[in-house]
Amino acid sequence: PDWDYVAFEPARSFLYIGRRGDGVGVFDVKAGKLVKTIENSQEANATVLVAPFDRGYTVNEDGTSTMFQLSTLKTLKRIPVGEAADAGVFEPVSGQVMITISDEKSVAFLDAKTGARTGTLKLQAGKFDGMAVDGKGNIFVAQRDLNSVARIDAKTRKLTAEWKTTGCEQPTGLAFDAAHHRIFVGCRGENPVLAVLDSDTGKVVATSEIGRGNDGVIYDLDTRLVYTANGVDANLVIYAQVDADTYRLSEATTTRPYARTMAMDPQTKKIYTVTAEGTVDPARKVNRGPAPFYPNRYHPDTFTVLTYSRP
Repeated sequence: PDWDYVAFEPARSFLYIGRRGDGVGVFDVKAGKLVKTIENSQEANATVLVAPFDRGYTVNEDGTSTMFQLSTLKTLKRIPVGEAADAGVFEPVSGQVMITISDEKSVAFLDAKTGARTGTLKLQAGKFDGMAVDGKGNIFVAQRDLNSVARIDAKTRKLTAEWKTTGCEQPTGLAFDAAHHRIFVGCRGENPVLAVLDSDTGKVVATSEIGRGNDGVIYDLDTRLVYTANGVDANLVIYAQVDADTYRLSEATTTRPYARTMAMDPQTKKIYTVTAEGTVDPARKVNRGPAPFYPNRYHPDTFTVLTYSRP
Protein backbone atom coordinates (compact mmCIF):
# COMPACT_ATOMS: atom_id res chain seq x y z
CA PRO A 1 0.00 0.00 0.00
CA ASP A 2 2.86 2.46 -0.68
CA TRP A 3 1.48 5.94 -1.37
CA ASP A 4 2.37 9.57 -1.94
CA TYR A 5 0.23 12.67 -2.60
CA VAL A 6 -3.47 13.08 -1.86
CA ALA A 7 -5.97 15.54 -3.37
CA PHE A 8 -9.46 16.55 -2.26
CA GLU A 9 -12.52 17.20 -4.44
CA PRO A 10 -15.01 19.36 -2.44
CA ALA A 11 -17.96 18.80 -4.80
CA ARG A 12 -18.31 15.15 -3.81
CA SER A 13 -16.07 14.95 -0.74
CA PHE A 14 -13.74 12.54 -2.54
CA LEU A 15 -10.14 12.05 -1.46
CA TYR A 16 -7.84 10.90 -4.27
CA ILE A 17 -4.96 8.84 -2.91
CA GLY A 18 -1.88 8.19 -5.05
CA ARG A 19 -1.18 4.50 -4.35
CA ARG A 20 1.84 3.31 -6.25
CA GLY A 21 0.77 -0.31 -6.44
CA ASP A 22 -2.92 -0.36 -7.30
CA GLY A 23 -3.24 3.16 -8.69
CA VAL A 24 -5.29 6.13 -7.48
CA GLY A 25 -7.86 5.17 -4.87
CA VAL A 26 -10.97 7.36 -4.61
CA PHE A 27 -12.14 7.52 -1.01
CA ASP A 28 -15.50 9.00 0.03
CA VAL A 29 -14.70 10.77 3.30
CA LYS A 30 -18.39 11.16 4.26
CA ALA A 31 -19.22 7.48 3.72
CA GLY A 32 -15.82 6.35 5.00
CA LYS A 33 -15.21 3.92 2.16
CA LEU A 34 -13.25 3.41 -1.03
CA VAL A 35 -15.56 3.93 -3.99
CA LYS A 36 -13.22 3.18 -6.88
CA THR A 37 -9.66 2.68 -8.04
CA ILE A 38 -8.98 4.64 -11.22
CA GLU A 39 -8.44 2.10 -13.99
CA ASN A 40 -5.03 1.96 -15.65
CA SER A 41 -3.41 4.25 -13.07
CA GLN A 42 -0.88 1.84 -11.57
CA GLU A 43 2.30 3.40 -10.13
CA ALA A 44 0.42 6.62 -9.32
CA ASN A 45 2.22 9.20 -7.19
CA ALA A 46 -0.34 11.99 -7.33
CA THR A 47 -3.63 13.23 -8.79
CA VAL A 48 -4.28 16.60 -10.41
CA LEU A 49 -7.94 17.67 -10.32
CA VAL A 50 -9.16 19.96 -13.11
CA ALA A 51 -12.78 20.72 -12.24
CA PRO A 52 -13.34 23.37 -14.97
CA PHE A 53 -12.80 20.72 -17.68
CA ASP A 54 -14.23 17.72 -15.78
CA ARG A 55 -10.82 16.09 -15.90
CA GLY A 56 -8.39 14.40 -13.58
CA TYR A 57 -4.78 13.43 -14.29
CA THR A 58 -2.84 10.88 -12.31
CA VAL A 59 0.94 11.23 -12.20
CA ASN A 60 2.52 7.80 -12.57
CA GLU A 61 6.07 6.78 -11.69
CA ASP A 62 6.61 5.10 -15.06
CA GLY A 63 6.42 8.49 -16.78
CA THR A 64 2.78 8.48 -17.81
CA SER A 65 -0.37 10.33 -16.81
CA THR A 66 -3.78 8.65 -16.70
CA MET A 67 -6.47 11.09 -17.84
CA PHE A 68 -9.95 10.41 -16.49
CA GLN A 69 -13.35 12.09 -16.31
CA LEU A 70 -14.02 13.54 -12.86
CA SER A 71 -17.80 13.19 -13.00
CA THR A 72 -17.75 9.48 -13.89
CA LEU A 73 -14.23 8.44 -12.77
CA LYS A 74 -13.91 6.76 -16.17
CA THR A 75 -10.41 6.42 -17.57
CA LEU A 76 -9.99 8.15 -20.93
CA LYS A 77 -6.36 7.45 -21.84
CA ARG A 78 -2.84 7.01 -20.48
CA ILE A 79 -0.47 9.69 -21.75
CA PRO A 80 3.35 9.36 -21.97
CA VAL A 81 5.14 12.38 -20.47
CA GLY A 82 8.71 11.19 -19.84
CA GLU A 83 10.89 8.44 -18.42
CA ALA A 84 9.48 9.00 -14.93
CA ALA A 85 7.07 11.37 -13.21
CA ASP A 86 6.78 12.80 -9.69
CA ALA A 87 3.88 15.20 -9.10
CA GLY A 88 1.67 17.70 -10.91
CA VAL A 89 -0.40 20.86 -10.62
CA PHE A 90 -3.16 22.61 -12.59
CA GLU A 91 -2.41 26.17 -13.67
CA PRO A 92 -5.77 27.86 -14.45
CA VAL A 93 -4.60 30.98 -16.32
CA SER A 94 -2.85 29.02 -19.08
CA GLY A 95 -5.21 26.03 -18.79
CA GLN A 96 -2.33 23.60 -18.43
CA VAL A 97 -1.27 20.74 -16.19
CA MET A 98 2.42 20.73 -15.29
CA ILE A 99 4.11 17.45 -14.35
CA THR A 100 7.60 17.21 -12.83
CA ILE A 101 10.09 14.64 -14.14
CA SER A 102 13.05 14.51 -11.78
CA ASP A 103 14.95 11.81 -13.69
CA GLU A 104 15.04 14.02 -16.80
CA LYS A 105 15.52 17.32 -14.90
CA SER A 106 12.49 18.72 -16.66
CA VAL A 107 8.80 19.53 -16.40
CA ALA A 108 6.13 18.61 -18.95
CA PHE A 109 3.06 20.66 -19.84
CA LEU A 110 -0.28 19.26 -20.97
CA ASP A 111 -3.44 20.94 -22.23
CA ALA A 112 -5.75 20.43 -19.24
CA LYS A 113 -8.82 19.84 -21.43
CA THR A 114 -7.43 17.44 -24.02
CA GLY A 115 -4.27 16.02 -22.45
CA ALA A 116 -2.25 17.06 -25.50
CA ARG A 117 1.43 17.82 -24.87
CA THR A 118 2.06 21.58 -25.05
CA GLY A 119 5.73 21.77 -24.15
CA THR A 120 8.71 20.85 -21.98
CA LEU A 121 11.03 22.94 -19.84
CA LYS A 122 14.52 21.75 -18.90
CA LEU A 123 15.78 22.72 -15.43
CA GLN A 124 18.88 22.12 -13.29
CA ALA A 125 17.20 20.32 -10.39
CA GLY A 126 17.22 16.54 -10.15
CA LYS A 127 14.64 16.26 -7.38
CA PHE A 128 11.38 18.18 -7.49
CA ASP A 129 8.81 18.26 -4.70
CA GLY A 130 5.79 20.41 -3.83
CA MET A 131 4.20 22.89 -6.23
CA ALA A 132 1.73 25.76 -6.02
CA VAL A 133 0.20 28.36 -8.35
CA ASP A 134 -0.36 32.05 -7.71
CA GLY A 135 -3.49 32.48 -9.85
CA LYS A 136 -1.64 34.88 -12.15
CA GLY A 137 0.05 32.34 -14.38
CA ASN A 138 3.07 31.45 -12.24
CA ILE A 139 3.98 28.05 -10.82
CA PHE A 140 6.31 27.68 -7.82
CA VAL A 141 8.28 24.43 -7.46
CA ALA A 142 10.38 23.18 -4.55
CA GLN A 143 13.78 21.92 -5.77
CA ARG A 144 14.96 19.69 -2.97
CA ASP A 145 18.47 18.93 -4.21
CA LEU A 146 19.27 22.59 -4.95
CA ASN A 147 17.76 24.05 -1.74
CA SER A 148 15.75 26.44 -3.84
CA VAL A 149 12.33 27.38 -5.18
CA ALA A 150 11.80 27.92 -8.91
CA ARG A 151 9.22 30.26 -10.43
CA ILE A 152 7.91 29.25 -13.84
CA ASP A 153 5.73 31.28 -16.21
CA ALA A 154 3.17 28.72 -17.38
CA LYS A 155 2.13 30.64 -20.50
CA THR A 156 5.66 30.97 -21.89
CA ARG A 157 6.86 27.78 -20.16
CA LYS A 158 10.04 29.53 -19.03
CA LEU A 159 11.96 29.79 -15.75
CA THR A 160 11.64 33.37 -14.50
CA ALA A 161 13.30 33.17 -11.08
CA GLU A 162 15.17 30.77 -8.81
CA TRP A 163 15.57 31.59 -5.13
CA LYS A 164 17.74 29.91 -2.51
CA THR A 165 15.81 28.84 0.60
CA THR A 166 18.32 30.25 3.07
CA GLY A 167 18.06 28.48 6.43
CA CYS A 168 15.96 25.74 4.83
CA GLU A 169 17.55 22.53 3.62
CA GLN A 170 15.75 20.00 1.40
CA PRO A 171 12.59 21.99 0.59
CA THR A 172 9.65 19.63 0.09
CA GLY A 173 6.07 20.68 0.86
CA LEU A 174 4.95 23.99 -0.63
CA ALA A 175 1.90 26.28 -0.42
CA PHE A 176 1.07 29.82 -1.53
CA ASP A 177 -0.63 32.84 0.03
CA ALA A 178 -1.89 35.12 -2.74
CA ALA A 179 -3.20 37.79 -0.37
CA HIS A 180 0.16 38.45 1.28
CA HIS A 181 2.50 37.30 -1.51
CA ARG A 182 4.10 34.56 0.56
CA ILE A 183 5.41 31.08 -0.27
CA PHE A 184 5.41 28.49 2.54
CA VAL A 185 8.05 25.77 2.28
CA GLY A 186 8.44 22.72 4.49
CA CYS A 187 12.11 21.79 4.86
CA ARG A 188 13.39 18.30 5.70
CA GLY A 189 17.03 19.08 6.56
CA GLU A 190 18.85 18.36 9.82
CA ASN A 191 16.94 21.25 11.39
CA PRO A 192 13.42 20.95 9.92
CA VAL A 193 11.68 24.29 9.50
CA LEU A 194 8.80 26.03 7.80
CA ALA A 195 10.37 28.75 5.65
CA VAL A 196 8.36 31.76 4.47
CA LEU A 197 9.47 33.47 1.26
CA ASP A 198 8.38 36.76 -0.27
CA SER A 199 6.99 35.66 -3.65
CA ASP A 200 8.01 38.92 -5.31
CA THR A 201 11.65 38.96 -4.23
CA GLY A 202 12.35 35.39 -3.09
CA LYS A 203 13.68 36.65 0.27
CA VAL A 204 13.24 34.33 3.26
CA VAL A 205 11.33 36.43 5.79
CA ALA A 206 10.75 33.84 8.55
CA THR A 207 11.60 30.30 9.62
CA SER A 208 9.80 28.25 12.28
CA GLU A 209 10.52 24.81 13.71
CA ILE A 210 8.50 21.81 12.48
CA GLY A 211 8.77 18.02 12.73
CA ARG A 212 10.99 15.67 10.73
CA GLY A 213 9.89 14.12 7.46
CA ASN A 214 7.79 16.94 6.05
CA ASP A 215 6.04 16.28 2.74
CA GLY A 216 2.95 18.46 2.90
CA VAL A 217 2.17 22.13 3.56
CA ILE A 218 -1.25 23.80 3.36
CA TYR A 219 -2.18 27.46 3.82
CA ASP A 220 -5.77 28.44 4.58
CA LEU A 221 -6.49 32.11 3.92
CA ASP A 222 -9.83 32.08 5.81
CA THR A 223 -8.23 31.11 9.12
CA ARG A 224 -4.71 32.31 8.24
CA LEU A 225 -3.25 29.02 9.42
CA VAL A 226 -0.29 27.14 7.93
CA TYR A 227 -0.36 23.35 8.31
CA THR A 228 2.71 21.10 8.02
CA ALA A 229 2.49 17.28 7.91
CA ASN A 230 5.64 15.63 9.25
CA GLY A 231 5.76 11.86 8.81
CA VAL A 232 8.87 10.86 10.73
CA ASP A 233 7.88 12.69 13.91
CA ALA A 234 4.22 11.81 13.33
CA ASN A 235 2.86 15.29 13.94
CA LEU A 236 0.87 18.07 12.40
CA VAL A 237 2.53 21.39 13.28
CA ILE A 238 0.29 24.42 12.72
CA TYR A 239 1.30 28.08 12.68
CA ALA A 240 -0.96 31.13 12.87
CA GLN A 241 -0.12 34.01 10.55
CA VAL A 242 0.06 37.16 12.68
CA ASP A 243 1.15 39.24 9.70
CA ALA A 244 2.99 38.52 6.46
CA ASP A 245 6.35 38.12 8.23
CA THR A 246 5.30 36.88 11.68
CA TYR A 247 4.11 33.37 12.61
CA ARG A 248 3.06 32.01 15.99
CA LEU A 249 2.74 28.34 16.94
CA SER A 250 -0.96 27.49 17.05
CA GLU A 251 -0.82 23.76 17.69
CA ALA A 252 1.36 20.67 17.35
CA THR A 253 -0.72 17.53 17.41
CA THR A 254 0.34 13.90 17.01
CA THR A 255 -0.82 11.90 14.00
CA ARG A 256 0.68 8.52 13.13
CA PRO A 257 4.10 7.56 11.78
CA TYR A 258 4.63 8.36 8.08
CA ALA A 259 1.45 10.41 7.68
CA ARG A 260 3.32 12.92 5.53
CA THR A 261 1.02 14.18 2.74
CA MET A 262 -2.37 15.80 3.23
CA ALA A 263 -5.31 17.65 1.71
CA MET A 264 -7.89 20.08 3.11
CA ASP A 265 -11.63 20.33 2.65
CA PRO A 266 -11.95 24.09 2.04
CA GLN A 267 -15.52 24.11 3.38
CA THR A 268 -15.24 22.12 6.62
CA LYS A 269 -11.51 22.88 7.11
CA LYS A 270 -10.89 19.23 7.91
CA ILE A 271 -7.43 17.89 7.09
CA TYR A 272 -7.03 14.42 5.59
CA THR A 273 -3.81 12.45 5.67
CA VAL A 274 -2.98 8.77 5.11
CA THR A 275 -0.57 6.18 6.46
CA ALA A 276 0.00 2.45 6.95
CA GLU A 277 1.92 0.17 9.27
CA GLY A 278 5.21 -1.03 7.84
CA THR A 279 8.57 -2.64 8.44
CA VAL A 280 12.14 -2.48 7.19
CA ASP A 281 12.85 -5.61 5.16
CA PRO A 282 16.66 -5.91 4.83
CA ALA A 283 16.22 -8.09 1.75
CA ARG A 284 14.82 -5.07 -0.09
CA LYS A 285 16.32 -1.70 -0.93
CA VAL A 286 16.11 0.57 2.13
CA ASN A 287 15.34 4.27 1.74
CA ARG A 288 17.38 5.99 4.46
CA GLY A 289 16.69 9.50 3.20
CA PRO A 290 13.70 10.39 5.41
CA ALA A 291 14.88 8.32 8.42
CA PRO A 292 17.33 5.46 9.22
CA PHE A 293 14.58 2.85 9.44
CA TYR A 294 12.00 4.14 6.99
CA PRO A 295 9.65 1.26 6.04
CA ASN A 296 10.17 -0.41 2.68
CA ARG A 297 7.31 -2.90 3.09
CA TYR A 298 3.82 -2.23 4.42
CA HIS A 299 1.45 -4.69 6.06
CA PRO A 300 -1.79 -5.65 4.30
CA ASP A 301 -5.06 -4.13 5.53
CA THR A 302 -3.37 -1.39 7.59
CA PHE A 303 -3.79 1.52 5.17
CA THR A 304 -5.68 4.27 7.02
CA VAL A 305 -7.22 7.66 6.30
CA LEU A 306 -6.79 10.05 9.24
CA THR A 307 -9.01 13.11 9.78
CA TYR A 308 -8.00 16.20 11.72
CA SER A 309 -10.61 18.76 12.76
CA ARG A 310 -9.99 21.83 14.90
CA PRO A 311 -12.30 22.38 17.91
